[in-house]
Parts: sequence; structure tokens; C-alpha cells
Amino acid sequence: MHDLVFRNVQLMDGTGSEPVAGDLAVDADRISAIGDVGDGKHEIDGQGAMLSPGFIDTHAHDDGAFFRHPGMEFKLAQGVTTVVSGNCGFSAIPADPARDSVAASGGILAGLEGEFTDLAGYFDAVMQHGPAINNMMLVGHNTVRSIVMGNERRAPTAVELLEMRGHVARALEQGACGFSSGLIYRPGRYSETDEVIELASEAAVHDALYTTHMRNEGDGLLGAVDEALEIGRESGTHLHISHHKAAGKPNWGKVKDSLAKVNEALEAGQRVTLDVYPYTAGSGRMIEYFNLDRPSPELAEVIRIASCPAFRDYEGRMLKDIAAEKDMTLEEAVVHVLTAPKGDRTICIQFIIDEADITTNLRFPDMMVGSDGIPDLNGKPHPRLFGTFPRVLGKYVREEGVLSLPEAVRRMTSVSARTFGMTDRGVLKEGCFADLVLFDPGVVRDEATYDDPKLEPTGIQYVVVNGSIAYEQGRHTGCGSGQMLRFRR
Repeated sequence: MHDLVFRNVQLMDGTGSEPVAGDLAVDADRISAIGDVGDGKHEIDGQGAMLSPGFIDTHAHDDGAFFRHPGMEFKLAQGVTTVVSGNCGFSAIPADPARDSVAASGGILAGLEGEFTDLAGYFDAVMQHGPAINNMMLVGHNTVRSIVMGNERRAPTAVELLEMRGHVARALEQGACGFSSGLIYRPGRYSETDEVIELASEAAVHDALYTTHMRNEGDGLLGAVDEALEIGRESGTHLHISHHKAAGKPNWGKVKDSLAKVNEALEAGQRVTLDVYPYTAGSGRMIEYFNLDRPSPELAEVIRIASCPAFRDYEGRMLKDIAAEKDMTLEEAVVHVLTAPKGDRTICIQFIIDEADITTNLRFPDMMVGSDGIPDLNGKPHPRLFGTFPRVLGKYVREEGVLSLPEAVRRMTSVSARTFGMTDRGVLKEGCFADLVLFDPGVVRDEATYDDPKLEPTGIQYVVVNGSIAYEQGRHTGCGSGQMLRFRR
């Protein structure tokens, strides 16, 4: 008798094939039978709903959330069973317990705890909390540079570069899936291209990835794409461009030119992949986007405060409204927020993306989906933290027909698993890990909004992680069956 059986479901296997009616059985943590299966100790009648592999969030900042929110409710409720953390150059590892990694990351790594120094130690520490979902890790350039060089605005010495390479190599040896950069952020922005090539070359030894939040996603987008392609090419790594976009109204439409550069590289044999989030607003550390000597009023006009330790009453409000209330100019409001105690930890939301560019991105072959959510639940986070995957399925598949359902599921499952080296995941196949999501494609949708961003989606019925039911009809079971994943192991 099987441990768990799903009956009367449409099986969407994750390969892009059309769904077929059938049953699926699970024993221990694996899919044991598909089609005509025997009895189960626990049987679920799917009533014709869609059963697919669990969704994979290719761009997460959940390094600290696995300590602070081990139930990972905001991901589970979307059908997400696996995340890739350590993005944008900020990773939990390497770590120096004597230093404040949270401050160095501007709060992006909030929640980290324990005395670990490397990936193996981080994974052990996370597993003590019984994580609800699986986690694959990148090792981040900003973190490595900060540990070795602090916030120095200069090139590394030969000794410092060797030390940084050692940190990257150790993480990769222990199972990291690649090396990430955030070249818009400090201290990564102080690095030259050659430094990044040197460090990314460590990933090439393991045939792993170089993922990047590029140096510029606005006026300098196309030059930044050229740099990213150069780093991938010269280091010999698989390049992955994170949250591809053209930021700022004057740049809308440039994603077509950017994707043309990617296509040219692909045709030349270079390995390049990308991900996108399905929203017209981004989010990140507010201090990174402004020169405090000359704050941009144009950018300030479209800023909303998500999390602000200095002024909790500002959370969820547009900066222009705060400025008007305080009888300040927009420039003065920027300085007011960012120079306050812990002002550098303010997380903002920026309305800077064109809806048409999202559609262009989603139509690009093999474009993956990443939430890029920052899991600070104290304020009013970007709704992508709770809504990304159901939003794609509801808005861009069912309502707008940008993608077919089988293709959208393929991008969220098997393509992501293959790209990030997740063994035996991302497809419905006997012997693969039982990471599963049962959903109703006719009603699935995101509910989270900018005003009410912590609402769980509708239409996700069951989520299974490594064979255990983690989410059941709106209830989080707390089974803690997630695992820490190692690249191609």
C-alpha cells in the first residue's frame, strides 16, 4: 500500500506536454507510480485539478528567512517547494560570526543566526529549524568582498583576490550552485569586470552558474548586458541574468534590444538564461538607488516605503505623500529617511517597469520565474513575496494567454531544476522526489496587493515537499520536510 495517492487528477509532468488524466502514488520521499496505481494509506481525490511538480523560485533572498520563518508560508502557499537563495551578491555564506552580516547587506540577510562560517555549517543550522521547503544556495560576491575587503572602494590586492577565490571555491565544493553578483550594490559596484571574471571562473571549475543583478538596469542596460556576457564568456560559466528588466520610463522597450544581445550570444554557443518577476515595480535597499548629495526627484516620485525601521509609520506609503505631509521636497524626504538611525536598512518599492516589457520577457524562450521577494514581514513588502507564481498562472496564462499552461509550468519546474542543478526534481516521473502542487487552473490567482501584500493566493490546494503534505486546503501543516540541496548531487 502506497503512503500517499492522488486520484482523479490531470497530470502536468513539467516537460511542456499536455496534461493527461491519471493517478500518482508517493512512497517515502519519492514518486513511486504514475497512471494506474494501487491503494494508498492516505488518498486525495483531486476532482480533476492539475497536479504538477512543485514550483521553483529561481531568485530568492530567503537565506535568513529559513531561520526567522522556517515554515516559509509565503512560498508554500504559492506552490513553491524549492528556492534558490544567495542572489544579487548577498549570501549567508561565507560568514564571520563576529561581524554583522545583516548590516553589511542592508537587512537583506536579516534573520541569520548561529555560529556557522561556511555552506555546510549554514545548511546544518537551517535543518535544525525543520524548514518547510527546499533551498539551493549561491555564494555572493558582495558578501565575499565585504568579509575580505570591507567596504573599500578599490581593486583587491593579489592576496585579497586569492582569499576571495578561496571563499567562493569552498562554497562551490560544498554544493553551491554558482556565484552571484549584485553590481549595482555596495561593495560590488566598486569592482572592475576583471575581478568578477576571476571569481566567476571558480564556478566554471564545477560547471556551475554565474548569476547577476547587472551593473545597470536603466540607462546603461545594454552596456551592462555586454559586461555580463563578457564575464560569462571569459570565465567559462553559464551566465544567468536575474530579474531582467528595463528600469525607468525613458528605457521602456529596451528589453527587446537586450534580449537580442542574449539571442546573439546563444547562437554563438554561449550558455545564457534569464528570469523575470511579473510586476511593474521592483524592490530593494533604498539607499542603493540614491546619491544623497543629489537625490533624483524623478525616482523619488515613484518610491513607496516597504520596510523602514526608523519610521514604521511610513511603511506602505508613497514617499511623495510623506514629503507633502512633512512639507518637504522629494529630495529632502529621501535624505530624511536614509540618514535616520538604521535608515540604510529601509526597503523600498519602485514603480519603474513597463507592463509590455513583462510580456516581452515572458514570451522569450525558457524565461524562468523568480520572485525576488525580500522576506521582511514587519512592514508592507512587495506583493511578489506572496503572489508571484499564482500571478503568472492567473494573469499571464489564463487571462492574457501570454503563455500556455504546460509551457508556464515547464518554465517554473523542469527548466529551473535543470538550470540550477537540482537532481531528480522538476518533473513528474517515477523515482523523482515528490515535490508536488495540486491547483485549479481555472481559479488560481494572486491576492496580494501593494496595500495588502501578505495575502495568500487562491487556487493552490495541496503542496507536497519530499513526500510530505506541507500545505492542505489553506492550512500549513508544519511538517518541516524541506531539504538543503547541493548542485547536481
